[in-house]
Amino acid sequence: MTANNANETLETEAPDSIREPRLWCDNGWTARVVKNENDEGWAVEMFIEGESEPVLVGPWTMGRDKKNPKPLDTSAFNTLVKTASEFRQRQVQQLHATLHQNITINAQSGRISITLDIVPDEDDPHALLTARDAADEELAQVRVASGFKLNKASANAWIDADFRKPE
Repeated sequence: MTANNANETLETEAPDSIREPRLWCDNGWTARVVKNENDEGWAVEMFIEGESEPVLVGPWTMGRDKKNPKPLDTSAFNTLVKTASEFRQRQVQQLHATLHQNITINAQSGRISITLDIVPDEDDPHALLTARDAADEELAQVRVASGFKLNKASANAWIDADFRKPE
């Protein structure tokens, strides 16, 4: 192989790419085929770079010998990356919806948007309850327990209490 051919090979394949029958790493994703702990089959775990827990775990196909797993290939890896990416995106959206809630109240003074932003800190979990008027000007902000329930009743009660910290 000439020096030019060696350089071309290095440029087309990422330095941290691994393409083995049971382990593929590429573009920040890792697919690992493992023995399924629950039965005699195989499973595939999909990891994203920098995280210790798999984003997705699913069953994996047996090979022709009915004992060993089917080897990973480009098509399977790409499908797994797409599926894991979509799953991860839904997880992030769900987490965002859980941590960031909002409600709009038609008060006597006009429309007021109330938001609850939960801070999932291990040592000091809490939330910020914020009120904004129709012009997006902040009317009030208080720190509340992370378990505070934001709904029309609690929002109205906070407004009626002149934005004093809820009990």
